[in-house]
Amino acid sequence: MPTDVHAHYVPPQMLESLEARGREFGLSVVKHPPSCQCGLHFDYGLKVRPFFEKLVEPRDRRLAGMDEQGVDRQVLSTWTDISAYGLPLAERQKWHRYLNEHLSEFCLRHPQRFAMLATVPLPDGAEAAAELDHAVRQFGAVGAVVGANIEGVNLGELDLDAFWQTAVDLNVGVFIHPVQAMPVPRTGKFALGQIAQYTHDTTLTVGSLIFSGVLDRFPKLRLLLSHGGGTFPYLTGRFDIMHARMDRKAQGDVAQANPSAYVKRFYYDTIVHDPNILRWLTEKVTVDRVVLGSDYSFPPEDRDPVGTVRRAELPPGGFEKIVEDNPRVLFPRL
Repeated sequence: MPTDVHAHYVPPQMLESLEARGREFGLSVVKHPPSCQCGLHFDYGLKVRPFFEKLVEPRDRRLAGMDEQGVDRQVLSTWTDISAYGLPLAERQKWHRYLNEHLSEFCLRHPQRFAMLATVPLPDGAEAAAELDHAVRQFGAVGAVVGANIEGVNLGELDLDAFWQTAVDLNVGVFIHPVQAMPVPRTGKFALGQIAQYTHDTTLTVGSLIFSGVLDRFPKLRLLLSHGGGTFPYLTGRFDIMHARMDRKAQGDVAQANPSAYVKRFYYDTIVHDPNILRWLTEKVTVDRVVLGSDYSFPPEDRDPVGTVRRAELPPGGFEKIVEDNPRVLFPRL
């Protein structure tokens, strides 16, 4: 039963209701000509580009796309760019509950094909913990999805211990996904946002989680990194050398071990678009830490994720672990 842990979806019914309810959440729905695709503009300044067609496609089209890929189940996340972590707290709480309600309603209609990851109102750790608890117990969420940066701040620099502890207590995994709702100057052309900025975003927040001691404080926390871990697996030597040579007190580095010692604490999806690199990743982090992912809905998606794993020519049992076994270890509620 191949399970894709990195797939995105926004139920089209949610967009339809937003046209009337947007003011409750401090946002407006903007239609972009000539296609009239919808984008979201939040009152605090965030302007999100129009929704991709596959992100809001009808259920039957999504199921057909999964069948073409040979994927039995998708673990769905909403679009991280619309998390709008800069909303005032009251609106942020309502917005994330609204996102979770709609995604849950969709998944619960098709429990054999879909599961959901809850989105939470960061950077308030206590409120994020409360929403995760509610989403797991009431909506059937199997974990959470969080942005790799919260309005430009790395996760390890925020007080999120209440949230991390709740994820441990509920025995759910947390998916860390890049956020770049509005391009920075150097990534506006040549698709450099998707190629490089997303992986850069993940790498920065991984460093913050290690050096701030999050992984030491929560040894049972299960974290999934997007796009093969960004550049972290490749840069572990550089992480180690700076851990040894930086002024740790001045930099706030309280990690109890070399950064390379934490490489097997994370899970990594298969979205590296090269079977040879995927095989290298399994050798670096072990095959037990790699899970099937496609990034379904977005331009950089792996359109044949199961085939990518097959072409990596892994040792016996490796294929089955990645496409079926490891997702259930990461998200035991599946």
